Amino acid sequence: MKNKKKIRVLIAKPGLDGHDKGAKIVALALRDAGMEVIYSGLHQTLEQITQTAIQETVDVIGLSIMSGAHLPISEKLINMMKEQGLDDVNLTVGGVIPHRDIPKLKEMGVAEVFPGGTSFEDIITGINKLFE
Repeated sequence: MKNKKKIRVLIAKPGLDGHDKGAKIVALALRDAGMEVIYSGLHQTLEQITQTAIQETVDVIGLSIMSGAHLPISEKLINMMKEQGLDDVNLTVGGVIPHRDIPKLKEMGVAEVFPGGTSFEDIITGINKLFE
């Protein structure tokens, strides 16, 4: 598979969730797979996440959510992304995501969902498939 350019991924931790070990490890795995990764840090507002995505011209926003608020956060971010003209940026969500919520997330426009326990290989493959 020939990529024209490296996939640029923003790993973001929205809200007050203070658990970022998994997000940092995923960021390293994506980097080791040849992607360019920007890590936003903890406690980011959705406004900060969209602005970083614009400034860094990312291809993917990867939200790491451990709080259980993945549905309202994703819905609000998708609306903000549309308002900001980020229609060509793929949104992925990972973390504590119940399997019953995956269809809801995909219906609202989330490109890929990676619940806790998803292997690095599956995350890398899932992101790469977005650009085939």
